[in-house]
Amino acid sequence: MAGQQHDLVVYPDAEALTRGAAERIVELARDAVDARGRFTIALSGGNTPRALYRLLATPSFAPRIDWERVEVFFSDERCVPVDDDRSNLRMATDALLAHVPIPAEQVHRIHGEEEDPEDAADDYEEDLADVFDLEPPGDEPGSDTPRFDLILLGLGENGHTASLFPHTGAVFEDVRWVAAYNVQEAGMWRVTMTPVVLNAALNVVFLVTGREKAPVLRPVLHGEYDPDPLPAQIVRPIDGNLTWMVDEVAAAALP
Repeated sequence: MAGQQHDLVVYPDAEALTRGAAERIVELARDAVDARGRFTIALSGGNTPRALYRLLATPSFAPRIDWERVEVFFSDERCVPVDDDRSNLRMATDALLAHVPIPAEQVHRIHGEEEDPEDAADDYEEDLADVFDLEPPGDEPGSDTPRFDLILLGLGENGHTASLFPHTGAVFEDVRWVAAYNVQEAGMWRVTMTPVVLNAALNVVFLVTGREKAPVLRPVLHGEYDPDPLPAQIVRPIDGNLTWMVDEVAAAALP
């Protein structure tokens, strides 16, 4: 990605990637708790994270994380009821959160089922402000921003990440931490963290598996910088680490 340093780690298959990602989370959680007394993480949705969350809930990994010192957020959410199969909260709960000893008040969900999605975005900004002890964003860029220890992201076949879809204003949001908008391509409202928060993180990790991702991964990483059609390119941490974990079939088109 022109002008953006990143680490690219290619794994032989999705299973190896999942294990590598779990080890990375254990390491970052330990370091964050040692340094700051807690570990803040934003989870993503999708099939690749589901496998990761299930692995983190196993006896091989769950005891290695101090869950009582973990604050969990979500990078985005679909505006559906919490029991809907499309809910990122439901997926993460079923795969991980219901199986580890994390206090319920430390799981900060997006209330996508609210009648007005923009209210849900406002409420999530308030939640972020409370946990990170900050003032919510004002009307101008430059205010303090939540700084996550880790934000997990995926990559859609159309180049989207979180709920930053191609040719949408949220891709270029530079003030708000959270945005709500109707994603016509997805046929529903979404609430998403904006690049303001994504690019303030200490660590951002993309998880990319499957041969169907190969055609988009190459232009995202090596094409001309143009996040309007390829929103994943907007993720360029200002003072943090950007890592792409991909399996071999997803990396097949890379130089």
